[in-house]
Amino acid sequence: MKALDGVKILDFTHVQSGPTCTQLLAWLGADVIKVERPGAGDATRKQLVDKPGADSLYFTMLNHNKRSLTLNAKHESGRQILERLVKTCDVLVENFAPGALDRMGFTWERIQELNPRMILASVKGFGPGPYSDCKVYENVAQCAGGAASTTGFLDGPPLVTGAQIGDSGTGLHLALGIVTALFQREKSGRGQKVFAPMQDGVLNLCRVKLRDQQRLAAGPLAEYSQHGRGIAFGDATPRSGNDSGGGQPGRILKCKGWETDPNAYTYFITQAAVWESVCDVIGKPEWKNDPDYATPAARLPRLDQIFDAIEQWTCTQTKFEVMDICNPLNIPVGPILSMKELAEEPSLRETGTIVEVDHPERGPYLTVGCPIKLSDSEVEVARSPLLGEHTAEILRDVLGYSDDEVVAMLESGAV
Repeated sequence: MKALDGVKILDFTHVQSGPTCTQLLAWLGADVIKVERPGAGDATRKQLVDKPGADSLYFTMLNHNKRSLTLNAKHESGRQILERLVKTCDVLVENFAPGALDRMGFTWERIQELNPRMILASVKGFGPGPYSDCKVYENVAQCAGGAASTTGFLDGPPLVTGAQIGDSGTGLHLALGIVTALFQREKSGRGQKVFAPMQDGVLNLCRVKLRDQQRLAAGPLAEYSQHGRGIAFGDATPRSGNDSGGGQPGRILKCKGWETDPNAYTYFITQAAVWESVCDVIGKPEWKNDPDYATPAARLPRLDQIFDAIEQWTCTQTKFEVMDICNPLNIPVGPILSMKELAEEPSLRETGTIVEVDHPERGPYLTVGCPIKLSDSEVEVARSPLLGEHTAEILRDVLGYSDDEVVAMLESGAV
């Protein structure tokens, strides 16, 4: 038994934010019916193609464990099928442009008429306000949600992060909203709307920077490197490079081999509780009792000197040797792992965090597995569907059409 067995998801999403959400629900056992345009499908099927004749990795890695139904919503029979799907399914997930679902004739009022228990889940770029009609992509969301303005170094431009916090991050928020609405429906008997704007999702992930915005009113942010360098703060949370963003100062430092390996680095945190061990490891035992270094407050203006000294030591060790030496002493460190190293890490294969999947068009490929592990609902990652692969199956087994009716719909162009 899977956690979401029996839940039917009508998936009208495309690209990344919505498919991230519905893939997670599919991993957890929901029957996700991905509705696609006949002959075209999700735009990402043919974006960034690396193998001619096969769906792109962009598509396959976001659409595992789903069934694909092609449907022409402009065709009269196609609209009838869609209405029948709305009556049958538990959740409709969409990330169309604002107003698109209404223009298709499926307003919230119409959906409630067809299925009062239906949950309508939507991703949009912005919530109500001056930008509610704007189209948003990943990097736009990162910029509008506060991530870019606080990422990068003080003397450089704003930067976006390689983590897809706008698209995939919002998809994860939406999935939580859907499961919560399903839980409430068990008590209320009613469906509801679930709305996850991308700007809101990014801002939620940037909450410590909003924290720092308010702390500025009380004076300089002493844990930021610029404070120790005597650089004045402005009126907004600044970019902080690789500072930790918390009460325990930390930075990315070079390790042995950094001259030729762009990922020969470690993240090193000078946690107060293990300061004496840090001093011993880096060969600075005299700092334990030196009033300029002995307390966290005294160290804050001297972080550059401290991390320079730590880096002199980390440069003599590989990033993994730093881990081996520091972890037994409870000194928080972590290697900068490349995508190649992650792809080849055996423990991630064993836990299902990295999975190899076989595909009829492209052969075997690697993908991320479900990041959430449930003890009573094991996740099996199945390949993404071919375009329209399950159309006849869904019409017959989910909606109850006869074989003759299915053939007639296939020939009519409705699906």
